Amino acid sequence: MKVLLYTEGEKLFSKSGLGKAIKHQMRALDYEKIDYTTNVEDDYDIAHINFYGPNSYALAKIAKKKGKKIVYHAHSTEEDFKKGFIFSKQIAPMFKKWLIKCYNLGDVIITPTPYSKKLLEGYGIQKKIYAISNGIELDKFKRNTALGKKFRKKYHISKQEKVVIGIGLYIERKGIVDFVELAKRLPEYRFIWFGYSPLSATTKEVRDAVNSNLPNLTFAGYVEQEEIIEAMNGCDLYVFPTYEETEGIPIIEACACKTKALIRDIPVFDGWLQDEKNVYKAKNIEEFEEKIKKILENELKDLTEEAYKIAEERDIQKIGKELRKVYESL
Repeated sequence: MKVLLYTEGEKLFSKSGLGKAIKHQMRALDYEKIDYTTNVEDDYDIAHINFYGPNSYALAKIAKKKGKKIVYHAHSTEEDFKKGFIFSKQIAPMFKKWLIKCYNLGDVIITPTPYSKKLLEGYGIQKKIYAISNGIELDKFKRNTALGKKFRKKYHISKQEKVVIGIGLYIERKGIVDFVELAKRLPEYRFIWFGYSPLSATTKEVRDAVNSNLPNLTFAGYVEQEEIIEAMNGCDLYVFPTYEETEGIPIIEACACKTKALIRDIPVFDGWLQDEKNVYKAKNIEEFEEKIKKILENELKDLTEEAYKIAEERDIQKIGKELRKVYESL
């Protein structure tokens, strides 16, 4: 059994959550010793397709004609596309039709969560859909006080200073506008946002937020995985104000690093991330403001040990076993 892992425009998406997901697939297959290639010219039995572009569609059609099996990985939905880049809301209905056309080429579909599976079923897709997490590199993301000190030294953060981090592209969906508003409302704390995408492609609200000049707010831009691990270990709180996800890898990374976390109360997190059990949740900007204060002033219970269990369940070695089951079923 040999698998083609195909991601159209892989370099373009290497700095996004999709880019992480692809690397995680490779690690998962390595653990399971499943033979795979990324070269479309190689021979293979199963095409595991990770994107919905025209080249991906064409590859799926060709593979089908050759009698290959297709696993279509549904990383995207209309819902998470809507609040992305400029004009995304207007073209979302057409985007949904195209997604359905692509995903229907799969003999089976994989998507990261039961929530995204439910969305796809709501599109009328009749194929077998598996909910399998993108996973976490548990051997890399772990509690490490030395790395935390390195982060604080690099960003000139004193021992007494409380720091809040956020991670994501410069898009409305990620909640970056709310993150900036929280920095305005809470000048006594330091806020740092990691991630980058061209401002020319985003909305005016996001451009205004990123261009705001607040003394307690830093936009660190894109950084490598090692620095994210340092930040997770050195911050006092990870805030995830996202409005829509198919999973949200950074919150799993926070769980793995035993980082205190506050996330938006949205459906994708239902059933696995539970308010006041393994994370804290907020519904609006007022709740975010209130809970940030309480968490940073130690007025709320530390939930990080319970959160770590979430990461353990999504260790890449376990994800590899689940992928093997799907491949062997074909």
